Amino acid sequence: MKKNEHILLSYKFANEELAKPISPRSISKELKDKNLAWVHLDANHPDTRVWLEKEIKYLDHFIIDALLAEETRPRIIEIGDGALINLRGVNLNKNSDPEDMVSIRMWVDKSRIISLQKRNIKAIDDIEKNIKNNKSPKNAGDFLCSLISKLFARIETVLSDLDDKTDNIEEQILDKPDPSFRDNIINIRKQAIMLRRYMAPQKDVIGFLRSSNINWLDTNHKRHLQENHDRITRYVEDLDAIRERAQIVKDELANILTDRLNKNTYILSVIASIFLPLGFLTGLLGINIEGIPGATNQSAFYIFCGIITLITAIQVIIFKKLKWF
Repeated sequence: MKKNEHILLSYKFANEELAKPISPRSISKELKDKNLAWVHLDANHPDTRVWLEKEIKYLDHFIIDALLAEETRPRIIEIGDGALINLRGVNLNKNSDPEDMVSIRMWVDKSRIISLQKRNIKAIDDIEKNIKNNKSPKNAGDFLCSLISKLFARIETVLSDLDDKTDNIEEQILDKPDPSFRDNIINIRKQAIMLRRYMAPQKDVIGFLRSSNINWLDTNHKRHLQENHDRITRYVEDLDAIRERAQIVKDELANILTDRLNKNTYILSVIASIFLPLGFLTGLLGINIEGIPGATNQSAFYIFCGIITLITAIQVIIFKKLKWF
């Protein structure tokens, strides 16, 4: 196992200067400095807890446990001039489902950002690319607002795709309903439910940040947070709408299939009603005993066929008058 492989990224931001990578041995020192420093860790690595407890001693054990928790939901806890923040983003990793959202856990204060991930987060990759392209965040508030915006941008793409899937299924059901569409509708509802599970509490986190008195969030940051709060509110409403539409489409499919089944059953019932007396007559005349009328008459078969045809015509007329078909 390579040394320090639990440290995925580390940068320091000195005033308006460009961000500079931090060597592993200097991270602890830079995180104590008044200038902003950021370290990004692998929460799955066994050395991460040891490193945090040894190098970042000013963090309470409660915070470390929360950063390394196996399962997390979006939340924020304000402690002093810092905040423990858990957020979620859609899972765009290879062979993964978007609704299996990935978590990022952070401790953020005015001069340090300590973040952890269990799975790769595309938004963190974007921030690293911006840093390498000389577009570094100037402070902790800039970093947090940038991260939230990048997380939400990818969520919007997934919701747009989910909405398109719902439209396509609805159109296909109206054109050519098929029982196989049920699985597609169930999958859409499942995705919407799982996404909303994390979106709703994430909305509360952004709302708390927007109205908080954290000193490293200025007016400009809070305007950005207000925009993102409006976005995620819309996302939650869109997910509710998709879930309700999927249920309506599912009910419509069930109604169409039920109507089709009832129609087929009705047709079979009418046919059975028509042939019921005919079957009785043929059964009655088919018994092998003496005295069957017309047994010695060569024209009896044709006469009998005429009688059956007449009875059938009379039945059809009666059924039509009764509006059975």
